[in-house]
Amino acid sequence: MTQRFPFLAYASPRKLPKAKDVPGRVVVLDIAFAAGTGGASFVKTTKPFIDGLGARLARWVDHHDHVLHAEYAHDPRFVLATKAEHGACPEMVTPALVADTGLIDSIVCHTDFDGLCCAAKWIRGGVEPYAGADADAHAIDTRLGTASERAAVIDRAIRARPREDGLRGLIVRFLAGGAEDGGLWADLRKIADEVRALEDEARQLARKYVVEHGLAVVDTRGLAGSSYDKTLLLMLGQERARISVVHDDASVTAAARFDSGVDLLALLGIEGGMPTRVSVAASRLDEVLGKLRGA
Repeated sequence: MTQRFPFLAYASPRKLPKAKDVPGRVVVLDIAFAAGTGGASFVKTTKPFIDGLGARLARWVDHHDHVLHAEYAHDPRFVLATKAEHGACPEMVTPALVADTGLIDSIVCHTDFDGLCCAAKWIRGGVEPYAGADADAHAIDTRLGTASERAAVIDRAIRARPREDGLRGLIVRFLAGGAEDGGLWADLRKIADEVRALEDEARQLARKYVVEHGLAVVDTRGLAGSSYDKTLLLMLGQERARISVVHDDASVTAAARFDSGVDLLALLGIEGGMPTRVSVAASRLDEVLGKLRGA
C-alpha cells in the first residue's frame, strides 16, 4: 500500500473546517470534541462536522476527556481515550491502526506539537518521525518531563507563529521526512528564536500574579494575546498556587498541573475538554473565580 502525501487541514475543537472543503477519506487526529465553551459545543460544532463527513470519515483519534465518548464507543472509526490513559495522541497512532484504516486523502489535525506529530506519524505509516518523538509529545502536552531539543525547538516555533498554516505544513513535512532536512531545521530554529520576546513578557507579567485561596490570578486586559506566551504564564502561576488563572479582554483561562488531581471541568460544570486547562468567555470571570475559590 502506497500512501501519497495527504491534504492537510489544521483545526481546533472550536474551529473545524467545513466538511465539504476536506477531500476524500478523512482522518481526524488530536481534535477533542467541543466542550461547550467559547460559543462552541458538540452539537453546534463537532457533530455537524462528523455528519458532514459521513462515510468519508475513516478515523477519529483523540485523547481528550469528553462525556460523549461513550456515544461513539461502538463505532470502530472512533479511537478515543482520556488524557489519563494517553498523555499525548501520537502514541495512539500505531502501524496496525494506520494499516487497518487504509488509504486516506486528508488529515485534519490539531495545531500544536502533539497534533502535527500525529499527522506526520500517520503519513509515515504509524512509525515515529524520529526515535523518542512519542515521548517528546507526551512531555510537551502534559508539561511533565523534559522534551528533547528537537521537540523543544519545534514547540517554540509553533508558539512563535501560532496562526501560520505555512509553518505547520513545514513542520509536518520535516517530521514526515524523518526530521533530517538540515535546511528546514535551520528555518525552524530561526523561527523558534522569535518566541523569546513572548516568553520574556510572560515572565514580566508573572510578577503581577495575586495569590489567594489557592489561586494565582493575573489580569492581562489591554494586552494583545499574541504579545506574551500564555502557556508559560499559566505554568509560572502554577509555581505559586495549585491553580493559575489568566484573564484578558476575551477570555478567562484556568490551568493546573497535569498530575495535580484537579478537575477543572467538574469544578466549573463544563462537559468535555482537558480537565486541567479550560477557557471560557471573559464575562464569566467572577463566576469562575467564585467557583474555584469555593473549591
